Amino acid sequence: MRIALLADIHGNLPALEAALAEIETLRPDRLVVAGDVVDGGPDSGACWRRVKALGCPVIRGNHERYVFDYGTPRADPAWSSPQFAPLRFARAEFSAAEIEELAALPPHWRDAALPDLLVVHASLRGDNDSIFPYTPDAQIDPMFPGIDPAVNLIVRGHNHVCSAREWGARRIVTTGSVGLPQDGNPAAQFLVLERLGSGWAARHRAVRYDVGATLRRFRESGYLDKAGPLGRLFYREMETGTHQIVPFLRFYGAARGRGLQWTLEETLRRFLDAGA
Repeated sequence: MRIALLADIHGNLPALEAALAEIETLRPDRLVVAGDVVDGGPDSGACWRRVKALGCPVIRGNHERYVFDYGTPRADPAWSSPQFAPLRFARAEFSAAEIEELAALPPHWRDAALPDLLVVHASLRGDNDSIFPYTPDAQIDPMFPGIDPAVNLIVRGHNHVCSAREWGARRIVTTGSVGLPQDGNPAAQFLVLERLGSGWAARHRAVRYDVGATLRRFRESGYLDKAGPLGRLFYREMETGTHQIVPFLRFYGAARGRGLQWTLEETLRRFLDAGA
C-alpha cells in the first residue's frame, strides 16, 4: 500500500502540476489532498478544478473556509480591509457552485480499510492549529478530542515545513507545502506513505518546478495589481520559499500596538528595510 499526500497548494498551479507528475511515476494506490488548495497564489480556481478532476479525497483547510465564508455572516469583518485583498482575488475565481463544493469538503479523512491512519488539515479540533516538533504534548492533547484509539499515525498539512514527531504512542507527520514551502527550498513538497508490516514508513519528497512560471502568473493574471502589499508578500514567499506573511503581520501588529498608524504600504516598506 502506497499513499501520496498533498497539502497547501495555495493557488500555485505549476507547483501542483510538478508534484502530480512526480507522483504519477510513483504509482500510488491512493492520493489524498489535505487542504489549502486555494488562496495565496494567482490560480486558486485552476488549482481547485485540477484537484477536483483527480477524483481523490480532498479535505478542507482554513483557506477553503476563508473563501467559502467570505461574503457571509460568518466572515470576519476584517476581511473587507486592504490586508485581505489576496482573499478577495481568490474568491472572485469561483462560481457559486464551486463555492458550495468547497463548503462541502470534509474536515478530515479516514478509510475503514486503514484504521490506524488519520488525515487532517491542522488538527481534529480545527483547521488553524499549529504543531511543530517542539510543541508540548499537553498543547496537542486538546487538538484531538475523542481520537479513535486505533489511530497511530496522523498526517497533517497547515504548517509549511516538513516534520515528524512523536505524540505519546502516536506519530504526527506534517507533509510540507506543494505551493508555498517555507524552509528556504522553493520546491513542491509532498509526502509518501508506504505500508511496512503493521506500520507506515513516511518519506518527504520535494520536486523542482518552474518557479518563474508561477511568478509570471502573478503578473499576467492581474494579481499583483489587485492583491496589494500582502499579494507582493505571497509573491516573495513563492519566489524564495521563505516565511514572509506571518512575520510581516507580527511586525504590523506590533507597530499598531505602539500606536503607529502606518498604512500597509508603509509597513511593508519598513518591514523589508528591517530585513535587508
